[in-house]
Amino acid sequence: MPQAKNSSLPPLTDPLCDTAVAFYRAEGYRPEDSVGYLMRRVLSAVAHEVERQLEPSDLTSAQWLPLLKLHMGQGGTVAELARGCQLDAGAMTRLLDRLEAKGLCRRVRSVADRRVVNIELTEEGRVAAIGIPVVLSRVQNACLAGFSAGEFETLKGFLRRMLANASGKPPTPTQTLPGGPYEA
Repeated sequence: MPQAKNSSLPPLTDPLCDTAVAFYRAEGYRPEDSVGYLMRRVLSAVAHEVERQLEPSDLTSAQWLPLLKLHMGQGGTVAELARGCQLDAGAMTRLLDRLEAKGLCRRVRSVADRRVVNIELTEEGRVAAIGIPVVLSRVQNACLAGFSAGEFETLKGFLRRMLANASGKPPTPTQTLPGGPYEA
C-alpha cells in the first residue's frame, strides 16, 4: 500500500529492519506476540500478586519499594529514594507522608547539614521491610515454576541484554548466555 508523499504519517517500512535481524514487521504486527507486551503482562501479574500477598501488612505496591530500599541501605533521603524508585521528589514526599502516618518511617534532620532530612525506618517499619523479600521470593519463584537453574540464568542473561540494548549501554562481557559469555 503506497503512502502519500507529503503525509505526516511515519513510513510503512522500518529502515532498521532492513539492516538488523527483524523479529517484528509493521505488516501483521500483533501486540500479543510482542516481547514488550509479554514482559508488561508478567510485571503486572507479579505486581498484582505481590500486592495481594502484602495486603495483610497494609502495604501497597507503591509503598513496599521505598521500605525495602530503606531497609537495604539503598536510600536515606527523599531525593535518593525518589531516584531509586523512579519517582519525582514530590510523589516520593507524598508517599513518605503516608508511610510516616502508618508509623513505618520517620524524617530526621541531619546534624551535619540542617538542610538535609534523612528518612529512617521505625521498628515497625523494619519488621514490615523484613517480610517484603519473603513475599517477593515466593511470588517470583511461583512464576518460575518448571524452569531449570540453567533456564533461569539464561533468562536473566537475555533480559540483561535487552535492557542494555534498550538503554544504549553494552552489556558487561561477563554476562553469560547459551554458548558462552555475551560479547558486547
